[in-house]
Amino acid sequence: MSLNIFATFWAVSVLFVITPGADWAYAVSAGIRGRRIVPAVTGMLGGHLIATLIVAAGMGKLIVGVPGVISVLTIVGAGYLLWLGVGMLRYPEVPATGDDGDDAGSWMKWAIKGFYISGLNPKVFLLFLALLPQFTDVRSAWPLPVQMSALGLIHVLSCCVVYLIVGYSARAVLQTRPQTAQRVSRVSGGLMIVIAVILLVEAAPYP
Repeated sequence: MSLNIFATFWAVSVLFVITPGADWAYAVSAGIRGRRIVPAVTGMLGGHLIATLIVAAGMGKLIVGVPGVISVLTIVGAGYLLWLGVGMLRYPEVPATGDDGDDAGSWMKWAIKGFYISGLNPKVFLLFLALLPQFTDVRSAWPLPVQMSALGLIHVLSCCVVYLIVGYSARAVLQTRPQTAQRVSRVSGGLMIVIAVILLVEAAPYP
């Protein structure tokens, strides 16, 4: 694969990553809690990585080809986002103080939530299915699954950089502003609810 292909895909990938969505909202929420940023981002990257490997292995087309699978995945993902969004509206995050970020199990909890947010998002699978094949080269010495995996890793790296910037920026701006942090947390929760509703509308069967 040529360097131009990697560079072009990276540019397209960044355009998608810098678009605010559920991942951004979760990164902001983690930033408000301070030390939750790394586990939250790690979990989201895990979801993107699994989606990459599934598509690269050829299972992505199989999933899309089976009637109802994407709809079920969409409903489950939307339900999870709805649950998280309502929780953030009811109990908005506040800046952590002292050793608040070190409570037992918190690292794993935030990582698992992040994994579910990206891993249950059908948009991630559809994005990879639409993009990855377009940037592969059948004449390349690299097998197609390897090419797709390499491109997917570039996307994961872009996500890592952007989500960390979002999380740490939220931490720097909101750590000493608890009231503002609560408002931003509620906005993030509201954004998750809106995204969940949009996903449910898209999954609804048309008459």
